[in-house]
Amino acid sequence: MALFDDVSRLLPNQPVTDLDDYVGAGGGAGLAELLEIDRDELVARVADSGLRGRGGAGFGTGTKWRSIIDTATAEDLAVALVVNAAEGEPGTYKDRALMRWNPFQVLEGALIARYAVGASRVFIGLKERATEARASMAGALAAAREAGWPGADVVELVAGPDEYLYGEETAMLEVVEGDLPMPRHVAPYINGLFTGTANPSLALVNNVETLANVPAIVARGPDWFRSQGTDDSPGTMVFTLSGDVESPGCWELPLGVPLDTLVTDIGGAVDPKLAISGISSALIPPDLFATPADFDAMADAGIGLGSAGFVVYDRSHCVVRIAATLSRFLSVESCGQCNACSLGTSEITALLERIDAGDGEPADLEELATRATKVTDLQRCALPTGEQLLVVSLLESFTEEVRDHLGTPCWSERDPMVPKITDVDLATGEVTFDPTYHRKREDWTYAPE
Repeated sequence: MALFDDVSRLLPNQPVTDLDDYVGAGGGAGLAELLEIDRDELVARVADSGLRGRGGAGFGTGTKWRSIIDTATAEDLAVALVVNAAEGEPGTYKDRALMRWNPFQVLEGALIARYAVGASRVFIGLKERATEARASMAGALAAAREAGWPGADVVELVAGPDEYLYGEETAMLEVVEGDLPMPRHVAPYINGLFTGTANPSLALVNNVETLANVPAIVARGPDWFRSQGTDDSPGTMVFTLSGDVESPGCWELPLGVPLDTLVTDIGGAVDPKLAISGISSALIPPDLFATPADFDAMADAGIGLGSAGFVVYDRSHCVVRIAATLSRFLSVESCGQCNACSLGTSEITALLERIDAGDGEPADLEELATRATKVTDLQRCALPTGEQLLVVSLLESFTEEVRDHLGTPCWSERDPMVPKITDVDLATGEVTFDPTYHRKREDWTYAPE
């Protein structure tokens, strides 16, 4: 069964819901390879492939695995593997797409990683409301257990809350332990799951898409993986595209293609004003659309690839109102543990809404810039960094439009919604956004209709 080609390595042309179909298309070869190689060779293959984390940070996967192994060995610590499938970044749907259409490859990658780092337990953290993805992964897990896949018996699905911070790796550990998604100060590679003074442990946290790449790397080798993408960002990535485009949906592309290939050539955007790659990143003006969509090129341009969930806004939108909407999301989703974040995001949102209403003054721009420098003070997670990037990019890339808005009511009739995706029809590309998010409050409850 021809489910994949050289570019479509992760997202097949139709759902793979049967284990026999997956194996018939070449699946399971990476897991079978574990009978022939030791852990050092396995980690070396992943490291040599140059695979970088697909959750947003782009950190080297092989390096991450090796650090966990070295620390656990030196200190005789237990290790758990946590698969981050929460996917709370607005504009992103790639992980749910992979779990729905290619769950066996995700699971196979997780089991290979379990073997590599010697993890005794595996937790796949999804959102409870991601019902189709959870059902797909549960079915794949049941089939893998019945088929005797090594390690499938220690895998557990964890259904967590709908909060944004559930996707932050330390907050995910909290949820696995039965608590609220409140980020920790200490990283998982220092303080893992269910730890105490008598039972210290480590946790390896990998994103769904990261692990979905692993089986073919192990089976086909690093050179095959590097045949797509760039030297520093090899492989493909599943991009999500939504907003003011003619062809939204999920698209698997080699890393390094110009962003404009996705936005204009594939998406059909007409006269875009800006794009965002998730909310925790800088606004991307059209003059940067020629930037290669890979980790380093986008970082060098002062923007971010993130988890490759791009939302496009056309020129019927006001950039101040867009920024106010995105800032409010970060304010609402702040956990409140860091005063600089919880107070700063709220104050920034209020300033942006003041400008949008036509009551802004020049001093408000100075206040925005000052707030942006302080919002990250003593931060536990990257949420306030996202706020900082948003404000700085607004003031630097859209200076004239923001200044022209001072003292002037907004001209736009568009009311941008938070692009929090609840579903993508992978056959048609139709994107559905959460219609209730505008009612969410800073205590994480929802106002009545």
